[in-house]
Amino acid sequence: MGLFDRMGGRKNEPEPATPAGETDKPGAAGGVLPRLAAARERLDSRDLPAAMAIYEEVLNTAGARPDVLVSLSGELGSHGYARELIELMAPRYDAQKHGPAAGLNLLQAYLATRDLESAQHLLDLLFSLQRPEIEDRLLGFSNVIADLMASVPVDTSPEATAETKINMISISKPMWYYGLEAVVPPLIPTKEGKLRRVAFAQWSVPGLDNAVERSAQPEDAVGRIARGMPLVFAETFNFSAGYDPVAAIGVTTAKHYMLFPVEWLAENVRQLHETTAGGLDYAVTGALRNQNDDYELHLRIWEVRKSRELKSLKVRWDPNTANEVLTQLLAQLRGYMEWTALPASSGIAYAPPADPIAYAKALGSSLTLFLGEKGLLSADQVQTSLGDLLPAAVDTRGRLTLLSAVQRLRSRGTAIDEAGLTDLKAWQQSDEAKALGVSEIIV
Repeated sequence: MGLFDRMGGRKNEPEPATPAGETDKPGAAGGVLPRLAAARERLDSRDLPAAMAIYEEVLNTAGARPDVLVSLSGELGSHGYARELIELMAPRYDAQKHGPAAGLNLLQAYLATRDLESAQHLLDLLFSLQRPEIEDRLLGFSNVIADLMASVPVDTSPEATAETKINMISISKPMWYYGLEAVVPPLIPTKEGKLRRVAFAQWSVPGLDNAVERSAQPEDAVGRIARGMPLVFAETFNFSAGYDPVAAIGVTTAKHYMLFPVEWLAENVRQLHETTAGGLDYAVTGALRNQNDDYELHLRIWEVRKSRELKSLKVRWDPNTANEVLTQLLAQLRGYMEWTALPASSGIAYAPPADPIAYAKALGSSLTLFLGEKGLLSADQVQTSLGDLLPAAVDTRGRLTLLSAVQRLRSRGTAIDEAGLTDLKAWQQSDEAKALGVSEIIV
């Protein structure tokens, strides 16, 4: 399930139970359920004022019913209207009367808008219900609130109270392209016609202990995968006709990466759309969980302009199954989004990475060097070894990624283990490297 419960009468889910004799209460246009369905249709067509008017009408006559609050809060949440959800729900919600389901939706709206004081108060009310079946979820929310509160400065000096903000950095080309674009011929096939904009957002890491504190540390393997795999996805769609992809990566004004401890909501997707030049047509988000190198990923594909989730995919892998599972996931994503390969005559031919995890870590390492070079990450955040780059340098794009990273390290004056570059130097003498125009680049 996403951060908002899909309990609002979504497709293939049962409608909320209606007490006997109340189906036709309010009298306008046939009753509660038809009016809620009408409001949902208005949300689907992006007519928020009309939907809000219907919800106000229903709440005036049936606002005491738990199923009504669950339905409308689920719909508003899944369409990305967290503030409107709070506007309708906050004055009416009573935990004892309405139960936990609607309260969980309201709680998640508070988190989406970062109203931590209200979120903490509501969380206390939900704990007071003493419902064992939701205790694990409430503890999870408690951890999220604690992490978010930990990011609020407690020093009252002007320097400390300057709010640390998160900026989403857009990476529109493969990481190996940056640094090589000025010295080699075009390596990415050209595209024509109308392109659909798609963003691949950095994966969140729900349940991560001390997410805010860990964000301020140099990145670890989980963080690198959470950033690197969206870079793999975005690169894949650079080689597809009809798409203009970007990867969206979180960096703070304190010059370190951000780990997101909660799943992306429709509200967050809408914010990304509104802050992206030209807007977006689609977004792909993910929630990554890790325990002892056993991973679970819940991937969601969003139609941005309608603020609706189109499809979700859930996969699990361990070190022995990672390549097979993630290769299949890439194939599923390409198939669902009707990915069409560009002709290779104008650039490199696309092939999926043989080792997706190794390639994701290589791209993540290259990203860190790139952002460090641009001054978006502080020097202590930038690891300068080639450790995560060498395992992926077994095919064309992996070698190009290593090559561009070496150029950055050279420009920084960083000492490099020359033994690790033997294979790269040998490849530079190949016909492929000569055709790509990279044989003369000094490594």
